Amino acid sequence: MSSPAYQRILLKLSGEALMGEQNYGIDPAVATQIAKEIGEIQEMGVQTAIVIGGGNIFRGVAASARGMDRATADYMGMLATVINALALQDALEQQGVVTRVVTAIEMRAVAEPFIRRRSIRHLEKGRVVVFGAGTGNPYFSTDTAAALRAMEIKADVIMKATKVDGIYDSDPMLNPNARRFDRISYLKVLEHELKVMDATAISLCMDNRLPIVVFNLLTAGNIKRAIRGEPVGSVVTV
Repeated sequence: MSSPAYQRILLKLSGEALMGEQNYGIDPAVATQIAKEIGEIQEMGVQTAIVIGGGNIFRGVAASARGMDRATADYMGMLATVINALALQDALEQQGVVTRVVTAIEMRAVAEPFIRRRSIRHLEKGRVVVFGAGTGNPYFSTDTAAALRAMEIKADVIMKATKVDGIYDSDPMLNPNARRFDRISYLKVLEHELKVMDATAISLCMDNRLPIVVFNLLTAGNIKRAIRGEPVGSVVTV
């Protein structure tokens, strides 16, 4: 087996990734498939941290647009990410992968509070760490949480798992002639307002020269291919 290109990764999953073909909630079969793929990269010796969104349960931005107080809506969204984190933890541990859920909002009955050094220690001991509750602050997305946590744990890369096979100059679902980028700079992502991650997350990665690999989660084996450094998806770099 070829050696991994990255030793420590931050995997960013959207909440929608857990829905499968459903319109809402968590599909246990999808969670199990994701857990199997994460288990495979753990066997390669890769240290894996995960940030998961909550859009399959609740979207703070959408609720705010309909009149709910933005801070309240965002806190509700953070709680949704914890539900997803616990579901993913269960799926991972059913695959024999030791997992810790770590949250930015204290809820000690179900998860550990975020302590940077402790999280790094879990990774060094071969445990998967799932970060829930975003940054713990309203007005910040889980994209920003992913960038922040990646810096804090000194990850080699952010692996952004999506429903498309990379970054395009327009929405490939709407435009069949959309052009895909194999590599693209942080500045071009910001200048062209490409929907990779939000601007705060991209700026944070740019300032710290942290590469972002965007790939299709729905293709079996893609996580392992991306970890090996194979040309899967698109890479955002300097």
